[in-house]
Amino acid sequence: MTDRLKDQVAIITGSDSGIGRAMAEAFAAEGADVAVTWLNDRDGAEQARRKVEAAGRKAIVVQVDVRDPAQVERLFRDTEAQLGTPQILVNDAGIDSTGKQVADMPIEDWDNEIRTNVYGPFYCCRQFIRARRAHGGKGKILNVTSVHQEIPRAGAAGYDASKGALRNLTRTLALELAPDRINVNNIAPGMVLTPMNQQAVDDPEVREQQVQSIPWKRAAQPEEIAKLAVYLASEDADYATGQTFVLDGGLMMNLGQGA
Repeated sequence: MTDRLKDQVAIITGSDSGIGRAMAEAFAAEGADVAVTWLNDRDGAEQARRKVEAAGRKAIVVQVDVRDPAQVERLFRDTEAQLGTPQILVNDAGIDSTGKQVADMPIEDWDNEIRTNVYGPFYCCRQFIRARRAHGGKGKILNVTSVHQEIPRAGAAGYDASKGALRNLTRTLALELAPDRINVNNIAPGMVLTPMNQQAVDDPEVREQQVQSIPWKRAAQPEEIAKLAVYLASEDADYATGQTFVLDGGLMMNLGQGA
């Protein structure tokens, strides 16, 4: 590896599985120490910690519900005390839609999706900005959105709305934080083989059916998203801010074909 993140400290929410865990491993391989967070999968978080440490870097594991600002504040306190002030924040923790359409959606489902996918990143960004400003600015924020920040799915109103909101939060922050030289960007994956697509992970027939709308005719691996995250977290991307980087095998370009 090239040590593009040498001696930096990264907080990656939702790094107990999927894209977040792949990012933790990739960041450590590039020289970063990592705060790994989990909500329900402690074993996954411990596996991520072991991978970070196997790369010769330090890691802490913190259980965090990003919907709770007090827990987010504790995450930053623990990170600063044990690893140092973070230079990188990745908001990866998120939940998918329940599949219910708006007319049938309990308010609790809507509230949970918005609070997890929008309030959570907001709370984390707020703490990160305060920490960076206290240390002279600079830093990188990466928000993991989705192709569904642009393209809707029936039965996914909460998810679609939350990812669209996160896109615009990113764009607003890019303007607010440019004087501090804090870069803020989105990564918008298409279909990725993670627990959010567990049925496709487990069943090759389901996976084959679902990838037919993707020009590349396959889903992404989490490690492919992590490689993009390394670039955006590094000084190579110092001039990129307020942007969405789509990694979807051409899925969004395929809209309208055959109509």
